[in-house]
Amino acid sequence: MGRRPTPLIVYANFFSDVAVDLSAHEVLVRWARQAPREIWLTSPGDVLVTPTPLSGDAFLRYVCGTLGMPYDSVTAVTVPPVPGATMADAVRRAGQTELLRALAARRPGVQLLPLALDTATVGLAEQLGVPIAPYGPSGAAAEALEVVYRLNTKTGFRALAEELGIRMPPGRVCDGRMLGPTADSMLDRYERVVAKPDRSAAGQGLMFLVRGDTLPHPGDGPGGTWVVERWLDVARSVSVQMETLPSTGPRVVFSGEMRTSHGAYAGYLSPLHGVAEASVAQLERWGTAVGKYLWARGYAGSYAIDAVVAADGTLYATESNVRRTATTTPGSMVRRLLPEGLRGRTWLLGAGRSASTRTFDEATRLLRSEGLAWHAGRAEGAVLYEEATADDPVWRYALIGACRNRVDELESAVTRVLALDPPVLDRAVTSAPD
Repeated sequence: MGRRPTPLIVYANFFSDVAVDLSAHEVLVRWARQAPREIWLTSPGDVLVTPTPLSGDAFLRYVCGTLGMPYDSVTAVTVPPVPGATMADAVRRAGQTELLRALAARRPGVQLLPLALDTATVGLAEQLGVPIAPYGPSGAAAEALEVVYRLNTKTGFRALAEELGIRMPPGRVCDGRMLGPTADSMLDRYERVVAKPDRSAAGQGLMFLVRGDTLPHPGDGPGGTWVVERWLDVARSVSVQMETLPSTGPRVVFSGEMRTSHGAYAGYLSPLHGVAEASVAQLERWGTAVGKYLWARGYAGSYAIDAVVAADGTLYATESNVRRTATTTPGSMVRRLLPEGLRGRTWLLGAGRSASTRTFDEATRLLRSEGLAWHAGRAEGAVLYEEATADDPVWRYALIGACRNRVDELESAVTRVLALDPPVLDRAVTSAPD
């Protein structure tokens, strides 16, 4: 796990206008708490640019030790966020452009790896004189940037899904001022519907409506563009994580089942268990079809297709995320810890809140003393991929084992040892034989 040929500036630009509007500052601040975990993507000599500082040496030492890197081999730069501004704007306002330019100059061949490709990041890369990964010196085409913005909206993906023959829940697009009449019309046909803001992520802004609800009159709605869809009786929430590279086009990285809580992402299990092989193959075909569309327009990098399996077994796509997602970095970490690859391993991402005030060192010592910590020789165990903080006392863990039953055992043990409250999930991830 040593130095890669090309050094990176890992750019955790959570403050981007790709997933949500920049005016949703509180939402972006909440998401940006995840930024320190981007350290798992680094190699010796890399730079991490983060809006949320690493809270202390303990977490950094743990990451470097787990990855087999020297402790002082990664440089971290903290960029304080600015309400309503992109991270690139925050870099300039903090006077850190010259610092990043100097760090880049000392790293020949360095590339900028963003969380999401956006207009502001392209401008910052030009200022720093570095290419954006994985585009290289040729850069990202204007068409690639356009398709990123378009397919990170509900309406953009719905239009492409129709073009590509990808099944989606029945729905209608409307201006927010007509949300009430549109929802009322849909509720004439279906008992329940869900209204989704056009540009939103992680369950932000969803409205679940049933017949008889009081709906806004024409012109009184929230504004913006919305999609109103039939509510589905969901048995499973699933996704396929993909990437497309300039030279090779799209490929499946992994697929799995999402844990959700109140409609928001709360964890992940991979590979998919107990889902019909035909549905898994269909999900991957949909991901590949979208990837070919992206590739033809010059997009390179990570993307994902989210979907649900309805109670009757029918698979429906729900959205595309043309960026790195909440699963991308910990998934990359898991693959990095398994030199032989993901085949034959099951892994789970979870989280639990603790009333304890134990430190990160205390938590990792407990896991080691109980034989639960990640063990490279056994290729199994628990990794704490984020540090709990005083204002967010949630421990986020990755569990790796030989089968589904083993990761279930590990989760029960980690929950007990760290005295975690298990998350309240919308629907328990269904157990199934391995």
